[in-house]
This record gives sequence, structure tokens and C-alpha cells, in this order.
Amino acid sequence: MANDDFPPKLELALKALSISRGRLAARLGVDKSVVSRWLKGANSPTGHNLSNLTALISERCSGFTMLDWESDLAHLAAKLGVAETSADGEPAAWLPARVLREAVATTAVRGEAYEGFWRTTRISNEFPGRFVHDRILIRKAGSGLLSFRLGVIDMRFEGWACLNQTQVFAFGVDEPTGVFIFVILNAVLRHRADVMDGLSLTLLRNAGGTPVAGAVLMERTGLLTGDEEADDARYEASITANPLAAEGSIPEAVRAHLFRDLGPSTLAAGGDALLMMSFARSWSRGPDPKIPFPE
Repeated sequence: MANDDFPPKLELALKALSISRGRLAARLGVDKSVVSRWLKGANSPTGHNLSNLTALISERCSGFTMLDWESDLAHLAAKLGVAETSADGEPAAWLPARVLREAVATTAVRGEAYEGFWRTTRISNEFPGRFVHDRILIRKAGSGLLSFRLGVIDMRFEGWACLNQTQVFAFGVDEPTGVFIFVILNAVLRHRADVMDGLSLTLLRNAGGTPVAGAVLMERTGLLTGDEEADDARYEASITANPLAAEGSIPEAVRAHLFRDLGPSTLAAGGDALLMMSFARSWSRGPDPKIPFPE
């Protein structure tokens, strides 16, 4: 089995069966760091360890055999019952297999770099010239992708985030209204992501549901604790706050980064004709010990 093929399958199995890395290591009689290396693709299990791992999974998933590790991710998800029991498995139904494999493999290696609590800064859709802070929770899901939750005012978007080498593609839907939000962010390479910027697309809250796009800045506000119930409670508490940023609270550099001039006259002056957030001018970065997480 190829190294880059096994990590997302192991990650999916652990999530689907609610087995922690530490518990797996204890059951297999290996160090926890060994399991971490398997999940990162740095090493593959020996035949002995893979046999023991398969036996452990078969205790909870009747009929699971060594041959199931050779199947594709969609088959494995179905075998583990993910597709039937968890909404997290739904992206597999429409994402092309190659794209899904790449996203799951990248998430297995780099997903932890994006897990956590986030705050956006973006131009308000309802109050021209003002700014809004959405609250976001990102964490690994049973599908092998990242779950994506965004709350603002009375809207609660639920969806997924897919990683590739240089972008994060996130989308969610507010179930009561059926409104979608789509976000493309510049990724952070090799480090934990603490700041990302990009573009978002959704609808105005008017009678026609006018499509609206804008630049967005995302800043990490905290790390996950590993206690999902406590993390959910923190997220729910955060989205009760007034999302409208106070007048004068947005630094001028941030305002300039998010307000974009574009169109024919800007193009003629050497600027952009289209709304974009180029990687070359991106603010996306890893941790800076001199800059605390925003509240």
C-alpha cells in the first residue's frame, strides 16, 4: 500500500469508530508517535501491526478484512458505515474520486494546522462602509475532510473545507434559508495557520437574494481543546455577540487590504479589473508570538 494512500484511510477509520490515537497505540502495543507517523505518511504499519489493526477494527465493524485497506476511500467509508450514518461523508457523493483522495490526504497531513476557532473581518453586506466579524469553527470530520461552521447574526452555515497545496476551499449552507456561502482562502505552507485571506461569495438578505462577493480576512482566535462538547459550547457562545465591528476598530491597513478598487478605470491605471486576492500579496501566515489572538 502506498504511503500517501494509507493515512486518510486510517484517519477515516479512527474517526468513524471513535478511536483516539492514544487508545489505538495502547491496543496495538506501540508508541503513540508511531501512530502519528502512520497518519502523516512518514511510515507504514508493518504486516504484523496492520494485521492487529485490522482485527481491532473488525471487532467493531463485522467483516472488515485486510482487503478493505486496498479499496478506495468511498468503499471504505461505506464499509465503516460513514456514508449511511454521518453527514460528514456526503462530499464523497459528488467530489471526483481523485480530488477527494487529494483533499483527504492533504487533510490527514495538514488538517491540524487549520483546526480551531476563527474570526473573520469583512465588509458588511447591510451597512456600507462598516465591517463585520463572523465566527468560525474548523475541525477534522469523519469524512477525512475539515468540517466548517460559520455563524453570523441568525444564520448558521454548516459545511466542509477542502485543502490543496495553496488554497483552502470552504463552503456551507444555512439550512432554514437554503443560502450558501463559498470561501476561497490562501493557504499557509508548512506552519500552523493563524491568519488567512481570500474571497467570499454569498447572497444579500434582500428580496432577490443578490449575489455579493468581497475580500475577507480570517484570524485565529483559539485552539481546540480536544473536548468537542466544550469546544462546541465556546463556539455557540461566540456567535451570540454583535458581529458589527465598532466604528474605528478596524486598523487602516486592514481596511485598505479589504476595500478593493477594480473595474475599467482601475485597470487603465494599472490596477485590477477583477476582484482577487493574489497569493503574492496575501497576508496568510503562521503564528507570530508578538501578536496575540484577537478576542
